[in-house]
Amino acid sequence: MTNFNWWVDGSIILLYVVGAVTAGLYVRRYVKKVDDFLVAGRNVDLYLGIASLSATEFGIATCMANAELGYKYGFAGITPGIALALAMFVVGSTGFCIKPLRQQKVITIPELFQAKFGTKVRWASGVVIVLGGLLNMGVFLRQAGDFLVIVGGFDLRYLELIMTVILVGIAVYTILGGMLSVLVTDYIQFVVMSIGLLAVVGLIIWSFGWETLNETAYTELGAGAYNPLVNGDYGIDRILLDLLVAFAAVLTWQTMISRVLSAKDALTGQKIYRGTSPFFLVRFTIPAVLGIGALHFFGADLFAENGVLAMPNLLSQLVPVGLLGILIAAMLAADMSTNSSYMIAWSSVIYNDIMRPIHKGLWSDQKGILWNRVLIAVIGVFLLLYGLWYPLKGDLWVYMQVTGTIYLASMSVILIAACYWKQANNWGAIAAITTGCVMPISFLILQQAPATQDMAQQLGPYKLGVSTYACTAIAMVMGSMLKNKLKRT
Repeated sequence: MTNFNWWVDGSIILLYVVGAVTAGLYVRRYVKKVDDFLVAGRNVDLYLGIASLSATEFGIATCMANAELGYKYGFAGITPGIALALAMFVVGSTGFCIKPLRQQKVITIPELFQAKFGTKVRWASGVVIVLGGLLNMGVFLRQAGDFLVIVGGFDLRYLELIMTVILVGIAVYTILGGMLSVLVTDYIQFVVMSIGLLAVVGLIIWSFGWETLNETAYTELGAGAYNPLVNGDYGIDRILLDLLVAFAAVLTWQTMISRVLSAKDALTGQKIYRGTSPFFLVRFTIPAVLGIGALHFFGADLFAENGVLAMPNLLSQLVPVGLLGILIAAMLAADMSTNSSYMIAWSSVIYNDIMRPIHKGLWSDQKGILWNRVLIAVIGVFLLLYGLWYPLKGDLWVYMQVTGTIYLASMSVILIAACYWKQANNWGAIAAITTGCVMPISFLILQQAPATQDMAQQLGPYKLGVSTYACTAIAMVMGSMLKNKLKRT
C-alpha cells in the first residue's frame, strides 16, 4: 500500500526529470576537449565543488544502505559517517596526498603512478580500479528499482522496466555532456535532495516524536544503539574497517578525487574537501533516522532478513501525497547524480589508463570523447545485467565496503608510497595490487558458493577487510625492499 498519486506526485517527478535532463543537455555545447568531458576543464570553484561532491556521494543505494544501518544498529550506524567526515576534514586540512596529486594535473590516480612505477603498474591499477568500482556500483540500479517499486506502489513485474528507464535517462545526458552535465545537474539535485529529505525527516520526527524514536532504539537494541563499542553486532573490527575505508576512499575513490582533480587549483580542492566533510556525516545521520523510524513503525522482526527494504516501506505508508512526489524527485536527483558521476569516473580510468597502450594519448579530442561515450554506454549495460543477476548477501553497506576494498586498499597504499616513500618501486606496487584485489574477491566468491557460505560467514567481512589493508601495506613494503636488496647485491 502506498500514498503515491499519479496526478500530483507523478507531475512533480516529471517536471523535475525534464528540467534536470534539459539543463544537463544544454551544457553539452561547451564540451570541446577530453578534459572538458572528464574533468570539466579543471575549472570547478569551491561552492560548485562542494554541492557536486555532496550530491554525487548520496544516491538511492547509499541512502538505503545507511538507513539499513539505522534500522539494524540504531544511532551506532552513523559510525561510518563519522569516520568519513573525519577523514575528509583531515585530508582537506593537510593536503595529504591530494595536494601533490592535483599539482600533477592528472585525470586519474594511475596516471600519477606511471612516472614512479612504470606503465605496467599504471595499467594494472586501472584494471583493479574499474573492477572494484563496477562491482561496487553493480547493485545501485537494483536498489533504485526496489525503492521506486515500493514507494510508488508498482507491481514487481515492472522492476526490470523501471531499472531500464532510470538507466537510459541517466546515460543520455551523461553520454552527451560528460562532467559538465554532471556538475550542472548536481547543483540542481543538491537543492532538491536537501529540501525533500529534510522535509521527510521532519515529518517522521513530528509523527513519532524524538523521544519515542530514542526509546525504540534503546528498547530494541540496548546501549549498543548509541555506542558501537558495546554493540555485539558491530564491534572494534568493524570500526577499524570503517576508518580504513574512510581514509582510503577520501584519498583514492575516483568519484571523490575527481572533484579535486577538476578544481581550479590544489588549494581549492582542499577547501572542497573541508567544506564537504560535514555533509558526509549528515548523509549517514538522515538515513539512520529514517531507519530508526522504520524500526519503530515495523519492529525489528519484519525486515530482519532484508533490512534494506524497511525504509522505503515506511516512506510509502507515512509520507503524504505531494511530499511523496518531492521525495521521489529528490531520490531520483540523488541517483542521477551518483550514477552519472560513477559512469564518468570508470570510463575515464578505462580510457586514460587501460586503453592507454592503444591510443597512446595521440587520438584527437573528438575521437577521445566518442570513445568515452561508448564506454559509458557499455558500463550502463553491465550495470543493468549485474543488478538483475547478483543476489546481495548481508548488509548493503558492507557489500560496498568489501567491493570498494578491491581497489581502495592497494591504491591508497601505492598513492601514499608514491608521494612520500622514495624507496617504493614497481615490485612493491604489483604485490600490493595483487594482495588488495585477491583477498576481497575471494571472500565474495566464498560468500556466494553454497559449499563455502558458512566459512565466509565465520570469517566475516570486517576482519577480512582490516586484514586486506594490513596485508596490502606489508606487500608494498616487502616487494619494494626485496627489489632494492637485489639491486644492491
